[in-house]
Amino acid sequence: MEPVIPSAAVTLKDVAVASGVSLSTASRALDDRGNAPRSATADRVRKVAEELGYRRNSFASNLRRGHTQTLGVLVPRLSDTVMALMFEEIERAAAARGYFAIVATCGDDPEDERKSAQTLLDRSVDGLILATARVEDELPKYLRDTGIAHALVLRTDGLSPSALGDDEVGGYLATRHLLDLGHEKITVITGPAFTSTGTARLAGAHRALAEAGISTPEPWMVSAGYGIKSGYSAGEKLLNKKPNNRPTAIFAANDNLAMGVMAVAKEQNLVVGEDISLVGYNDIPQSELLPTPLTSVRIPLEQIASKAIDLIVSPVKGPEIRKFMPTLIPRASSGKAK
Repeated sequence: MEPVIPSAAVTLKDVAVASGVSLSTASRALDDRGNAPRSATADRVRKVAEELGYRRNSFASNLRRGHTQTLGVLVPRLSDTVMALMFEEIERAAAARGYFAIVATCGDDPEDERKSAQTLLDRSVDGLILATARVEDELPKYLRDTGIAHALVLRTDGLSPSALGDDEVGGYLATRHLLDLGHEKITVITGPAFTSTGTARLAGAHRALAEAGISTPEPWMVSAGYGIKSGYSAGEKLLNKKPNNRPTAIFAANDNLAMGVMAVAKEQNLVVGEDISLVGYNDIPQSELLPTPLTSVRIPLEQIASKAIDLIVSPVKGPEIRKFMPTLIPRASSGKAK
């Protein structure tokens, strides 16, 4: 029999009739959950279904069982490399567990976050994964209060199930690296104060500086967004000064910020790695390909994604906040103090 082009018009009843079996027998033979029987009859049903071009509507089938095997993922923006990479890892981890992941973006606005989450919930997702959480975010609280399965990734509010890198350790490692290179005039460009990533990385940097007995001038502690333009603006404030009044080393709380600083250094004819040492965070793929490869703190996105899925599909009693250990990746952008 020649193959037939799949058609939505082919129903389970058509397969049953062509196979000479009951509707329930055909349904069991075509069960897509790994429970399909192994028998001559079942094999015949599957062969007929393939020849007719029948495609099982898994979404409708799962919906009847009370779940859709679909997870909603909410990120601020996919133009951010870390968020795009995070979603890809979540998508892979979900697929390995028989789930499908769909993504929505919301920027950094709490109201847009709420609307985007509702859009995902309206599609009957089995749970939400949020890479958007603010320190005092109402959405995770709403999800907890209403019993909606969810997990936070990369950021945490300290209450909802979360999977993230240990950002305080990461901030410590970055700053300790600069101290070990002999730098004392170190500045930190941190992320937004409403994010756990921003506050934790700064806390780690402060701990390393305090251990070394170094007090950093307040103007050298710059709070910024996480984009390249924010790094550029911060770099202008820090580097557009006389040599004695500017830092010799900068820890930027993500790689985008570091790249913005690099652009300013080039304009000021400063050689990154010699005149100014620079450490970023996240170790995005572009970091090692820059004209001066960027020293950065790597976080294990694959492990974070895998744990986030488990927090939804295999939850434990009580909140679980799992932090994964970051790793410093030294490159040419961080050199010894002169």
